[in-house]
Amino acid sequence: YMHDEKKLYIILLNYNGWQDTIECLESILKSNYKDYKIIIVDNNSTDNSVEHIISWARGDQEVIYKKNTQLKELSYPPVKKPLNYIVYQYEEALSCDASKEKKNKNALIIIKSGVNGGFAFGNNVGIRYAMTKNDCDSILLLNNDTVINYNTLQNIVDAKTQYGDNALYGGRILYYDKPDTIWYDGGHFNEWLGKSYHIGENRKNDFSSEVRRVNFITFCYILIPKNVLHKIGLIDERYFMYVEDLDYCYKAWKAGVTLYHVCNSLVWHKVGASSGSKTNPFSSYYNYRNSLLFRFKIIDKVKRYTAVCYNLLRMPFLVIKWLMLKPGIAAALLKATRDAIKMYMNEKSVQSKN
Repeated sequence: YMHDEKKLYIILLNYNGWQDTIECLESILKSNYKDYKIIIVDNNSTDNSVEHIISWARGDQEVIYKKNTQLKELSYPPVKKPLNYIVYQYEEALSCDASKEKKNKNALIIIKSGVNGGFAFGNNVGIRYAMTKNDCDSILLLNNDTVINYNTLQNIVDAKTQYGDNALYGGRILYYDKPDTIWYDGGHFNEWLGKSYHIGENRKNDFSSEVRRVNFITFCYILIPKNVLHKIGLIDERYFMYVEDLDYCYKAWKAGVTLYHVCNSLVWHKVGASSGSKTNPFSSYYNYRNSLLFRFKIIDKVKRYTAVCYNLLRMPFLVIKWLMLKPGIAAALLKATRDAIKMYMNEKSVQSKN
């Protein structure tokens, strides 16, 4: 096919994180792989993110580096500005005027989602937009609080070329503030416990061009070919944040899609930048509610039973632990458990009516 027909649509979700987003954008623009289109979805930020990103595209806003970053060379010196961009409201983006985009072929697309509907919702806005395009070959979800290497995209696309379109692809993710330490090197999902693990966490980075099969990929960085999207659909928006990636990977895995981990496709992640650390009541609530909600969905009855029991048996110990450390989290866990059961029961009754 002609080289410019098939594009990788890169989706960055921004919520009050424009400083991270523009650093990430600079690193993408330094890529040696050029067949991509960048879509920035703003989830109704309250910090004028869109204005800052536009002003960066015009060349008026520089990247703001936190002190002593070792990864500055991945996004510095800045690429030449001004850059073309098109700003859409959500509805406009889906029925957008193709001629406007033809004239502006390499423009950054900025979509204002209009509401903070969470991680799955915001990424789905970008996916829906990409799916209306004939030249979309695959989409790539990338956290906005990351930076990539010049060959990160090329290496994951090469893996896709080799292993085909009935697959999901992830890469090796390192800590931004400890650049030679691994945060994620593939994921493993245990169906009996309903629990996923990062492989290789806190190991030192070593060069590897291995591509291996896994059964969980974090949505911090994932390539999803168009036909997998047709097969599995969009990301489940009930989760708001956390566990939606496990849910998607599980559905894909069960539908016969292979999951590959590409060791030489490297990303550095500012772990916890978008949601704060996981140990606050807000994120603990979603983490536990969604983990339980997901366990209710496991198809196999026996595994569903063991996974739910595992979750509920751990709960008293966790609640006691957090009552001593941070009582707010203990309360969040109890509320999360109650709400997950309520959501599940409501869905069951809706299903039985239908």
